[in-house]
Amino acid sequence: MKFEEIKELIRVFEKSKVDKIQVKQKDFEIEMEKNTKNIVVEAAPQPATAVSAPLAPAAVAAVAAQETKTNQISGETITSPMVGTYYASPSPDSPVFVKVGDKVSKGDVLCILEAMKIMNELEAEYDCKILDILVKDGDVVEYDMPLFVVEKA
Repeated sequence: MKFEEIKELIRVFEKSKVDKIQVKQKDFEIEMEKNTKNIVVEAAPQPATAVSAPLAPAAVAAVAAQETKTNQISGETITSPMVGTYYASPSPDSPVFVKVGDKVSKGDVLCILEAMKIMNELEAEYDCKILDILVKDGDVVEYDMPLFVVEKA
């Protein structure tokens, strides 16, 4: 695993609600665990390294703001099934998958969630109308974080 990939993994982990993660790739292994004040990082086969950093207050504020917005609009929410980066379109030059007001069918792609350099399409689990999109293109999202407010059809 490259140094930049490790830094990105740590950045995403810091912003997530996940308390512990372990990643193994060939001869590389990294395990991270949070407590309320510190993040501990251990990597193998290299000597173990500890990194201490306070949890980002900006991340906490972003989640709180999003929860406030979610509570203002009534409807079902579609949440993120993973930690990753949200992309509203397949490429920067392409149109977005969905906009507020769009009616989507079961199986339609709503967005892409990138996790560990893998692009995962999030599909609608039922027919619905998009009432609000709670995240912006390029935002880091957490597991079970609300992404869309919808009205079932």
